[in-house]
Amino acid sequence: MSMSAGWYLRRLSRMGPREVGGRAVDAVRRRRWRSALPERPPVTGVRFTAVLPEGALAAVDPDALKRLVAEADRLMSGRAEFFGVVRDDMADPDWQFDPKTGRRAPLDHAFDVPYRDEEAVGDIKQIWEPSRHQYLTVLAAAYALTGNDRYAERAAAHLRSWWEANPPLRGVHWVSGIELGIRLLSWVWIRRLLDGWAGAPALFEENPVALDQIWHHQRWLAAFPSRGSSANNHAVAEAAGQLAASCAFGWFPYSPRWRADALRDLDRHLRANTFLSGINRELASEYHGLVLELGLAAVAEADAAGVTVPATTRLVLLRMTDALAAVVDNRLRPPRQGDADDGHGLVLDSPDTDRWGSLLATGEAVFGRLAWWPEVPGADVRTPLLASLTEPYGEGVARPESRPAHFADAGLTVLRGPGDIWCRCDGGPHGFLSIAAHAHADALSVEVRHDGVDVLADPGTYCYHGQPEWRSYFRSTLGHNTLEADGRDQSVSGGPFLWTRHAVTRVLKVDTDGEKAARWCAEHDGYRPLLHRRQVDVTYESREVRITDTVSGDRREVRLAFHLGPSVTAELEGSRARLTWTRDGEDRSAVLGLPDGLIWRAHRGESDPPLGWYSPGFGRKVPSTTLVGSGSVDGTAEFITVLGFDG
Repeated sequence: MSMSAGWYLRRLSRMGPREVGGRAVDAVRRRRWRSALPERPPVTGVRFTAVLPEGALAAVDPDALKRLVAEADRLMSGRAEFFGVVRDDMADPDWQFDPKTGRRAPLDHAFDVPYRDEEAVGDIKQIWEPSRHQYLTVLAAAYALTGNDRYAERAAAHLRSWWEANPPLRGVHWVSGIELGIRLLSWVWIRRLLDGWAGAPALFEENPVALDQIWHHQRWLAAFPSRGSSANNHAVAEAAGQLAASCAFGWFPYSPRWRADALRDLDRHLRANTFLSGINRELASEYHGLVLELGLAAVAEADAAGVTVPATTRLVLLRMTDALAAVVDNRLRPPRQGDADDGHGLVLDSPDTDRWGSLLATGEAVFGRLAWWPEVPGADVRTPLLASLTEPYGEGVARPESRPAHFADAGLTVLRGPGDIWCRCDGGPHGFLSIAAHAHADALSVEVRHDGVDVLADPGTYCYHGQPEWRSYFRSTLGHNTLEADGRDQSVSGGPFLWTRHAVTRVLKVDTDGEKAARWCAEHDGYRPLLHRRQVDVTYESREVRITDTVSGDRREVRLAFHLGPSVTAELEGSRARLTWTRDGEDRSAVLGLPDGLIWRAHRGESDPPLGWYSPGFGRKVPSTTLVGSGSVDGTAEFITVLGFDG
């Protein structure tokens, strides 16, 4: 998707003077960097000392190791999957190739690569993801835990191949700072995990090509940080990678300066990206996980190097961990809110290891668990290794005495009912910073789960670039469990990662401690002068979720949508839908009573226009049922929806 002149004008309108000035400096610097590639300053006698403490590997659970080795063996066969696309060419990968479109990205100067244009480059996410080298950290972990040289040799061969195919400032892998930052973090862990292998020094510190790559990555990050309205999770990844590399690979004259700057930037961006309650300000749950992983990994590197970490950095990570423990359902699944691209900060486990359980296990090891935290079944590889490098924190720090349900600053509320009923209500800001890049037009939307099963589901994200109609659908108002007026979104989109007008939401009432029910009520102004107000009640005795929508204002055409999870089957008769699904071999059911004042239709797997889809992960979508009620309002109208669970 190439950007038009209009997009650039809209993007510019969301920048402040300081950001515009910084980007102008970046443009001048890019022009200067084109003229000549500077040589890396010479280094001699360097050694890698950021090794794992004795006993760290022995602490890995045998079951976690078994899963890891199975994944490593699959990778050794040349097979890997990225965003739903299976690749069988990973024994000797083409680093510029996109298997989804069959295109190869050009090896032009990085500043000339139109990475948003799928026609010219291919699906950039498919090209970038293998080059984060997180599958190589899995191979390196398999070597460290088994001593089998073949894992180390494959990881080394792929690094040498990548370094040769991607010289500094050439091609798509030198375009985006988040890619460089995460890649540096992967390299640090690959070197650490290969420390017992005889070829490790020759691969890294004794290899001029490796030294060039490490130096140029850090030089790039120091020169082109994400700025202003773009300083979201990308800025955290850049600082985390720079800090990790300057601590573990602190071999260059600029390393002390890079380290100090990265430590300062990490602290600043973690605080800026996180509400005081601990919820990520992008209001996108998967980015909460990404930022938390990056922060924990970066702090571990600083601790291993004996670098003093600001207490504020650790406090933000602790609050993020407690917030995650508070919002997950009984199966440890967080909300499906905002964008999600399956991004990870540090991967040392097989894909079937539960990401959120792993994060909570690491939080328990580093910060200590609270009495109200959910239990984390199973074990992972990353937690004991990461925790072995990290200084414990949390003693004497004020933490919630009971499980929080309402995060006022983030506008996120979780109502819980009997039988593991979980209901997430959205009354928060429209994303983070002026462009709200990863926000969806989902004000007043709800998610309802029963024992971890999506009943009223957030459909997810599916894609970023290359398919504008699908990008628009999955972040639209109609693509969420809320009300649409006059066929338009509550907030105005200016591009795939740009919102030019943000709906303002106000939470009016929250009561999560009621004896008979939990209640939430909020309103937004996205359709002003029309006002949409929603109240949600989770009643304990009747096991119901009651949703009351009130619309007041001039005449409008409205659509009220309820998206069902992919495992839920619906039989719609008039304004009543019978819902059925299976959980752990047991049949479950519910009745969804819909407002009579609207005409209801069921949609499933429609493409023109898109409607009735669920994205279980980035790049993947499956048909699901969406119930849409249509009608008109003039003055004030009330629509009541009741979801009652059987049994």
